[in-house]
Amino acid sequence: MDKIYLNEIYIYYKELFTDKQQMYFDDYYLNDLSLSEIAENYGVSRNAVHNQLKIVEEKILYYEEVLGLKRKKEEINDLLKNKVDENTLDKINEIL
Repeated sequence: MDKIYLNEIYIYYKELFTDKQQMYFDDYYLNDLSLSEIAENYGVSRNAVHNQLKIVEEKILYYEEVLGLKRKKEEINDLLKNKVDENTLDKINEIL
């Protein structure tokens, strides 16, 4: 799975996951820790970390497929490009 894409859509759905799932995802995808390092840091098995990451990956892909928040934001930005000033576009992006 493409790590960049997962990071991009994770931003939209992060709050839908447990604190533990968020920590594992952040450590693995944002902090570039290995499964073993994460497992050691949290005192769990490598397999437990792997399973939680798989759950998050599958769910964020599903959420984006159904809700399409990232896709919709990109479509809105494309429509507004060159039609509003940068300040207005930044404010719209904050809302989205």
